[in-house]
Formats: sequence, structure tokens, C-alpha cells
Amino acid sequence: MEKTIYSGEYALVLRLLREAREKAGITQMQLAKKLGLTQSFVSKIERGDRRLDIVQLRTVCRVLGISLLEFVKQFEEELAQEK
Repeated sequence: MEKTIYSGEYALVLRLLREAREKAGITQMQLAKKLGLTQSFVSKIERGDRRLDIVQLRTVCRVLGISLLEFVKQFEEELAQEK
């Protein structure tokens, strides 16, 4: 297990989050407002400068209109395709 936020798996998490935000038609600024955060914080999340814990990930998913379960399922499916 890699001890870095820059693992390939975490890069996939970030890509899926960005894609979910874009699919929802929400800008970083709009997402930040809904989360009660700054746009720069959301940007840092998407760049991988800030790592999310599971509670934060669940909150972001809910704001984007997807469940954590849906997000994790998509994550696992894409990981399986890479192998």
C-alpha cells in the first residue's frame, strides 16, 4: 500500500470527483458554496493537494447528486478495467 496521496488509485478518485462535478453542471465555486468552503479549497481537493476522508467524500458525493456507494462502485469498476 502506497503511503502517498499521489497514488494511481487516488488519482482515479480525483478524476471521478471532477467528472461527477462536471456531469452535475456545477463549477468549483458553486460546489464550494454548497459545501461551505472556499473555491481554492475545492481546487486543492481536485488537484490532490488536500486529501478527503470518507466523511468528506460522502458529503461531496451527496452535493453532486450521487451516493457514496455509487461513487465507490464506479471507482471499483474502473480499477478492475485497468488490470
